[in-house]
Amino acid sequence: MEEVSAERSRIMAAIKGSGTGPELLVRRWLWGRGFRYRLNYARLPGHPDLVLRKYRTCIFVNGCFWHGHGCGAFRLPKTRTEFWRAKIARNQGRDERRLHELARMGWHVVTIWECELAPHRREETLRALEFTLNHLYLQDRLLTPPAKAYDFEEEAPTQLAAEAGPSPGDKR
Repeated sequence: MEEVSAERSRIMAAIKGSGTGPELLVRRWLWGRGFRYRLNYARLPGHPDLVLRKYRTCIFVNGCFWHGHGCGAFRLPKTRTEFWRAKIARNQGRDERRLHELARMGWHVVTIWECELAPHRREETLRALEFTLNHLYLQDRLLTPPAKAYDFEEEAPTQLAAEAGPSPGDKR
């Protein structure tokens, strides 16, 4: 049992918190489409994986295991089950708190799950992210409601700038 725990500990310690494979996929895709971002921005709660200031958007690329996603990729370990259940519940609670805190600060928050970047779903997920970012950008910049459509019937007829008058060949 001790050897299994040491092995599990070694494996878990080797897992990175940033610069993961799924995060690199999202970063490369965004950069290739002209989106510019900051990494692990320390001035914001939760140090979001990507911060797009122009879009006032924070992107978290979450692993399904560590954040307890309800997909098929998440499986609770068979050993030390209560420890892992409590740890994942704390992670989920922290995720929820930072999401609300960022929203109160006026930031949009997008969470991309590791399972959504599987090869058969990757393109759809990344296109949806691009659409969301562009939609948020336009929505945030729409400061006033659109102007009323021009109604020709309500307005009195105006004089034209070039009214009928003497033609160039007329001598009066």
